[in-house]
Amino acid sequence: MSSLTIAMPKGRIFEEAVDLLRKADYKLPPEFDDSRKLIIEVPEENLRFILAKPMDVPTYVEHGVADLGIAGKDVMLEEERDVYELLDLRISECYLAVAGLPGTKMSDVAPKIATKYPNVASSYFREQGEQVEVIKLNGSIELAPLIGLADRIVDIVSSGRTLKENGLVEYETIVDITSRLIVNPVSYRMKDEKIHDLVTRLTKIIG
Repeated sequence: MSSLTIAMPKGRIFEEAVDLLRKADYKLPPEFDDSRKLIIEVPEENLRFILAKPMDVPTYVEHGVADLGIAGKDVMLEEERDVYELLDLRISECYLAVAGLPGTKMSDVAPKIATKYPNVASSYFREQGEQVEVIKLNGSIELAPLIGLADRIVDIVSSGRTLKENGLVEYETIVDITSRLIVNPVSYRMKDEKIHDLVTRLTKIIG
C-alpha cells in the first residue's frame, strides 16, 4: 500500500497532533518527541512526516509533496492555498485579535497595522470600512506599538500573557483559530481509502 506523507508544523501544534495520532492508535516512534530530523519515516504505519514551518505546510500540500497537512486556521486564511479542509482537529485553540497600547486611538489618516498576517489584517479592516497601511513583520509583533511603528497589531492570542507583559490590550477579536487537517485535491482522489481511514480514526478521538 502506498504511504501517506503528512506535513506537520514544528512546535505546539506538532506536539498536540502527535498526541492525537497516538490516541487514534497510530504507532509513532518515541524519537518523534525530540527529533531534529525534518523527515521522519514510520514504515510500519505506511506514514512519512515532513516537519515544516507552520506557514509552509499548506504550500507543501498544495504542491503535492505532502498528501496531507496539519495547519492552523490562521495560516489557512492567510495563505489561501488550493487545498481541501477535511477536519477541525480542535487542537491549539487561540484567536486572532487587534491589540495596541491602552487608551490610544488609531490615526485618522491611514493608521498603521503591524502583523504576520497581512492578508487577514487587510481584509478585516476593509470589512470594517477602514483604510489602513499594513506592515508585515515576521516576529516580535508586540514591539511595533511600543516603538511607534504601528497604531495597532494583529496577532495570535492564546493566554494573553505576552500582550500583558508588553503593556498592550486587546481591542477586537477577529476570528477563533484551531488546527485543521488539510489534503491535496489529487491525493484525496488517488489515496481516498487510506485518507478516509485516517479521518475516521481521528474523528472518533475528537468526538
